[in-house]
Amino acid sequence: MSGPEANLLRTQTMSAPPFDLVLELLRGIRADVGHIRGDLIEIKERLGLLEGGYASLSRRVDRIGGDVERINVCVELSDAPAP
Repeated sequence: MSGPEANLLRTQTMSAPPFDLVLELLRGIRADVGHIRGDLIEIKERLGLLEGGYASLSRRVDRIGGDVERINVCVELSDAPAP
């Protein structure tokens, strides 16, 4: 092939990235996404542990608040009417 058609074909071929290069870049992206996925799983697990710890602590604080109210009523420090 010669003439303008050959020049056009050569230009299109030279400007297109090689298939192997694109494939290699996609493999690199896939590996990076795999690492990010693993990190995200770890973060979710740690967040779940923190949420569980917070819930436990919140229940304890509520229980202590109730205990303090009962103590106040017993020693008549509360505004609540005496029974």
